[in-house]
Amino acid sequence: MNYLLDVNALVAVGFTHHEFHDRVAAWIKAARFPAMATCSITELGFVRVLAQAPSYGITVTQARTLLSRLKKADALAFTFILDDHDVSQLPTWVKSPKQTTDGHLLELARANGAVLATLDERIPGAFLIP
Repeated sequence: MNYLLDVNALVAVGFTHHEFHDRVAAWIKAARFPAMATCSITELGFVRVLAQAPSYGITVTQARTLLSRLKKADALAFTFILDDHDVSQLPTWVKSPKQTTDGHLLELARANGAVLATLDERIPGAFLIP
């Protein structure tokens, strides 16, 4: 199984000070290092979240470097999913602006034989990281 990590899950994997780092790391270990994927949205979100949080003290350049190292780590197997989905691909359950990225990522994962892995229990059809 290939898992497309949403932004929060990707940040939790790559940033040890994230509140859910231990949770995601435990899932990765228990699942015996599953195949994971990123896409433009999740990678840009990773950089934005880390560089935008004053408490993290990370620059855009540092966040980019951290993500690059994460993706090259021997223990993890990351692939990159090209994003060719437009707004017509949004699922019908998307009703609010806050759901648009979740719906987009869910459908992008499905179209590429992956499952969206998340820490958000409100995304129908996604895999909730235990």
